[in-house]
Amino acid sequence: MYYNYDIDEKLVKLSEKVEKELTPIFKNFENISLINSSKVLKAFQNNWLSSTDFAEVTGYGFSDTGREKLEKIYAEIYHAEDALVRAQIMSGTHALSLAFFGLLKHGDTLISISGEPYDSLRTIIGTSGNSRNTLIANGINYEQIELINNEFDEKSITERLSKSFVKLVEIQRSRGYSQRKSITIKKIENICKVIKKVSPNTIIMVDNCYGDFVEEKEPIEVGADIIVGSLMKNLGGGVAKTGGYIVGKKDLIWDVSERFSAPGIGKDLGANLNQNLSFYRGLYMAPSCVCSSLKTMVFASKMLEELGFDVDPKFDEFRTDIIQTINLGNAENLVKFCQGIQNGSPVESYVTTIPAPMPGYPNDEVMAGGSFISGSTIELSCDAPMVEPFTAFMQGGITYEYGRLGIMLALNKILKK
Repeated sequence: MYYNYDIDEKLVKLSEKVEKELTPIFKNFENISLINSSKVLKAFQNNWLSSTDFAEVTGYGFSDTGREKLEKIYAEIYHAEDALVRAQIMSGTHALSLAFFGLLKHGDTLISISGEPYDSLRTIIGTSGNSRNTLIANGINYEQIELINNEFDEKSITERLSKSFVKLVEIQRSRGYSQRKSITIKKIENICKVIKKVSPNTIIMVDNCYGDFVEEKEPIEVGADIIVGSLMKNLGGGVAKTGGYIVGKKDLIWDVSERFSAPGIGKDLGANLNQNLSFYRGLYMAPSCVCSSLKTMVFASKMLEELGFDVDPKFDEFRTDIIQTINLGNAENLVKFCQGIQNGSPVESYVTTIPAPMPGYPNDEVMAGGSFISGSTIELSCDAPMVEPFTAFMQGGITYEYGRLGIMLALNKILKK
């Protein structure tokens, strides 16, 4: 099959060797996928999912039983009291913005305890960019506490929470565009216990983007009050065309829903835009797609390490999200790598991706993603800011077979160049 693409024979042999070594790791991913698949299937059954729940409801969206049932299913899967899952939520960034502005008021304090947040989140907060509508511009106080050697700084967190009331603590589970490790569920569980002991009324919010269904448990199960994510990532299963979710305590979800729609309306309105079927099907496929993505990333990590690249995580490290990073050393190598991923994609493989400005990001970005759903990062994709140390952030692979082929085509292009 590889000879259809004129892939170097040495690369083919290396891939066969690598795949055999990865068999035990793949088996572990499959076990986790089975556990999460059982959660999804049981929630579908417990809520009596019917084909009538896929129907389009237009206008105001009154009495959309399919939409209401979907949110009950999300709440059950995540062990939460309530959920907001809507097509009108355009991205993970949008979901985060809704949560922040729904939960925080003038004079409240927000603290990020996982260090500096992701680029687009800094624009929402107001620590970068020039928007007049940021959290800081609306009178919300922002602080951050850095990680120490990829661990929460429990001493500083405890001292700060003891000093004065903090309305909301935010944890970014994934690494974003940073060199730190992503944060495991176990670490989230430990810090939630610390926070609740010192300040039980502080809201703990977790940015769960890229982390859904990677481990056996989710942040709500270990002490978080509310979590946020995107259907363009794990939970969309490569099927959802748009959308985002917020799950957590009932009163918090209501507050966020009033920001989503209007005070007094909350979750009661919102046409489903004929997306119910894609949301249900995407959620159904999500555990398997996440498993395939993890296999693809581990395969890529091992192959790239064998070829002399600096990768993180290493192929045999514990994973809590679907992101793989590759430090490429200089701008030229970074661009070539992303071009290789683009050329290994099913859609627009002929495109030569180049660095360009992106809305919400302070630096030029180079992005590769020949995906069926525009911007979908559960599909094999790669993106990077054009700054040192020129790190590519790769994720996705809705089937392992296509993911493996995409990585091989990308590596073949780079090695030939």
